Amino acid sequence: MASNNASPELLIVMGAGATPDQTEHVVARLQEAGADARVSRGREATVIGAIGARDTLASLPLEGYPGVDRVLPILKPYKLVARELAPDPTVIEVHGRRIGDGYFGLVAGPCTVEYREQTLETARAVADAGATMLRGGAFKPRTSPYTFQGLGLDALEVLREAREETGLPIVTELLDPRHVEEVLEVADVVQIGARNMQNFLLLAEVGRIDKPVLLKRGPSASVEELLMAAEYVAKEGNERIILCERGIKTFERSLRYTLDLGSVAVLKEETHLPVIVDPSHAAGRRALVLPLARAAAAVGADGIIVEAHPRPEEALCDGPQQIPADEFGAFAREVADLAALMGKQIG
Repeated sequence: MASNNASPELLIVMGAGATPDQTEHVVARLQEAGADARVSRGREATVIGAIGARDTLASLPLEGYPGVDRVLPILKPYKLVARELAPDPTVIEVHGRRIGDGYFGLVAGPCTVEYREQTLETARAVADAGATMLRGGAFKPRTSPYTFQGLGLDALEVLREAREETGLPIVTELLDPRHVEEVLEVADVVQIGARNMQNFLLLAEVGRIDKPVLLKRGPSASVEELLMAAEYVAKEGNERIILCERGIKTFERSLRYTLDLGSVAVLKEETHLPVIVDPSHAAGRRALVLPLARAAAAVGADGIIVEAHPRPEEALCDGPQQIPADEFGAFAREVADLAALMGKQIG
């Protein structure tokens, strides 16, 4: 294996008629030279990402190996998450629920777990509406230290019960490496929130787990910085990453954040990872969530993550943007209809 300082430098594209033995031969030669090789088998081509020191890779006559079609440099600063490394889009599957490459993820639930019945009532509503997964915050990073910060470990038990009752996989945020074991016992997908997008120690921590990671774009982060954050996760071995656009800070104050839908289109070009959108946090107002969700589906997003609550006016966190649970079915139908027009189905 390559050292931690190594980075992928080359793509070895195998020819259409290359055999598995020829691919394994290239991989073996790379490993003998002290490099690592990551094989991605697509519908039309097999690509090997060569990971190692440049001098080592340059010394190998890769283009002369049987079955090799061409050798290309990886010029992007992000390597493992670059679209060049994977000929086909990545699909994230969690207990039979899929996001990516034709599968539209509908992740929904309360902003935060406030009490048992509030969470279970919401979970039942979004499950009945056909949601892909249940979101719910146990630990909540808040701008003010005097606002509700979540129930912590007690909330995880409520989420566990919600999964047992509805069958929905759980998406919840990890804030602190000290809570990794407790969160992993309940979470099916671990969320890294916008404020922690560049918490590199936390990114490395979730890079070593065996569960998908939902990585949100920071409010002041560029698209490249988001992809580099994903690279921190992938570098540790976990390439099951879902990227999330949730709005950025601009001069515009009519929304809570400016939803950068252009970034979705750019990300779909730049990476093989699925890309979803959070219209709730971008909007900040309930009336705007559905229009932004429609726009996300239309621009090619692989899903949305939205907030719902039985009684939003009583919510302890982000009430104005949460969809009433009894209205979520109608919301989900509109989103599903538009996703179908875009050739996607709820995963």
